[in-house]
Amino acid sequence: MGVGISIFLLALGAILAFAIDSDVVDGINLGIVGFVLMAVGVIGIIISLVLMNQRSNTSHRVVEERRYRDDGTLY
Repeated sequence: MGVGISIFLLALGAILAFAIDSDVVDGINLGIVGFVLMAVGVIGIIISLVLMNQRSNTSHRVVEERRYRDDGTLY
C-alpha cells in the first residue's frame, strides 16, 4: 500500500467518522468504520515510510569483470 492510498483511506475515514451522521445506514456504525479506515491509513503511511527509508539506505556495488584471451585481447 502506497502513501497515496494511505492518505485516501485516512481522508475517507475522517469523512465517515466526522462528517456523516451515524444513523444514515442501518446496521452499520459509520463512525467506527471511519475510525478503522483512519487507523489503517496511518499504519499504511508508517509502513510505506519505513520501506522507503530502507530502500534509500541500501548500497549497490558494481563489479566489472573483464575476460581476456590468451593473446591479451578482450573477448
